[in-house]
Amino acid sequence: MLLKNSNARDASMQATASSLARTSHMHEDSLLSVQDVHVELGGNEILKGIDLRVDPGEFLGLIGSNGAGKTTLLRTILGDVEPSRGYVSIEGRRHAKAGMIGYVPQKIQLDPDLPIRAKDLVALGLDGQRFGIGMRGARFWNQVEHAMTGVGAWQFADRPVGRLSGGQQQRVLIAAALVASPKLMLLDEPLANLDPANADDIVKLLNDIRKNEGISIILSAHDINPLIDSLDKVVYLASGNAVVGTTDEVITTEVLSALYRHPIEVLHAGGRVMVMAGETSHAHVNDVDPFAAKPVED
Repeated sequence: MLLKNSNARDASMQATASSLARTSHMHEDSLLSVQDVHVELGGNEILKGIDLRVDPGEFLGLIGSNGAGKTTLLRTILGDVEPSRGYVSIEGRRHAKAGMIGYVPQKIQLDPDLPIRAKDLVALGLDGQRFGIGMRGARFWNQVEHAMTGVGAWQFADRPVGRLSGGQQQRVLIAAALVASPKLMLLDEPLANLDPANADDIVKLLNDIRKNEGISIILSAHDINPLIDSLDKVVYLASGNAVVGTTDEVITTEVLSALYRHPIEVLHAGGRVMVMAGETSHAHVNDVDPFAAKPVED
């Protein structure tokens, strides 16, 4: 049932969301600090005052539907998008050193006949060179093998990457992001189009990486359920606004109602989280968010 918003209720819900966002202010020991970041693209404000900090070894879920601003936020952290206001810093620097951030982009459809071996794709993450160019001695390939072995991908290192399964391709892309020994990994929808078993395997792999290597991880997704037991914090985006906190703090009726500025119910059933709006259910697995602004860029 939809509830009518009063001014007092609306102010109370907005205050709840704002108080959570303020908990992510910058700390001197943070690996990543995002402070009051606004981004405008094509005359549209995609991000509206994002505040976020990530400490070493933390695992964050960046949750939201298409058009919420997830990819834009990741690209802003990478330095590919310049904020119109606010700033991003890595270890206190406005620009990350080379190799400090590993990035797994949204999956693209690879031609099965593309003559690129899995290990050659990983090698690009180490030297950034064209195939066949650059010094690639024993030490170089040892690093590639180490990264691929660490993610369970070395056994198909010589196979064409386009002929690998979805789960295998994701392991190769993760190895490419890890090979330069970054301190922060950004993954844009790495679980999309994976079956539940492969999605669970990738989340377990990433959780092991951050625990064993001390790497911080930000992973964007529509569905929080495969991640919920592994996350230290969740960043929930809607129409360019965000709330940040633990899953227990953020995934609540009060906080998401404030974020969406619309009555929301959060239900727990069968070990899964469902977000309900009025008479129509809206699960995180859905691609379309009925309360988000018209998508400009995800």
